[in-house]
Amino acid sequence: MKKFMVTAVCLTLVASAVYAKKLNKEQRRLAECGVVMQEVLNVPDNIPHELLEKAECVIVIPSVRKLAFGVGAEYGRGAMVCRTGEHFRGAWGAPAMYALEGGSIGFQIGGEATDLILLVMNGRGMESILSSKVKLGADASVAAGPKGRDASADTDAWMRAEILSYSRSRGLFAGISLAGSTIRPDDDASADVYGHPMRAKDIVRGHDTHVPSTGRHLVDVLQKNAPRNESERASN
Repeated sequence: MKKFMVTAVCLTLVASAVYAKKLNKEQRRLAECGVVMQEVLNVPDNIPHELLEKAECVIVIPSVRKLAFGVGAEYGRGAMVCRTGEHFRGAWGAPAMYALEGGSIGFQIGGEATDLILLVMNGRGMESILSSKVKLGADASVAAGPKGRDASADTDAWMRAEILSYSRSRGLFAGISLAGSTIRPDDDASADVYGHPMRAKDIVRGHDTHVPSTGRHLVDVLQKNAPRNESERASN
């Protein structure tokens, strides 16, 4: 029996390795988005549940890189998932791939990887991000999201913002300001994920868009933790 169990485990590991090898870069990135979202929600002092329930879309960007040699630059690739149905009351839909780009002035030297989570809190923010490249803080208002018990203390801040942003770096989780960065649909990456050309608008608004296997974990995590839209907009 023991030998049989060892053999079964080995075969499972081999099968997983073969499956991972068959995935392209964007499919692996989408799968990583699910892992990051799950890990963030497992942090004790994480995104307030009431905010996740009121979000209409969630953007997950794993391993954003910040390279700084006098002038810093951030870049990252990830996925956005939005709620489906009228007034976005329905279940979480299929993921569309997105890109974050920006610059900053600083004196740091070196590189650091940071996971980012953005909550899109209303329809105006979502429409901006779906339409084209938007500059955060200018085309769409963005604020560092409150976490844990701090949510009630920062009510005014997150009620005014269209997007709330969070970061996780070296095990630390906190709200972060992304003003000045830009975010845009990455339709080439979406094509790599789905195997044929797909626009972000069509994915998010498509009633019959199939959730790819590499995006199932991300969608399931969101569905489990925030199955209903509790925003005032959804209830009207």
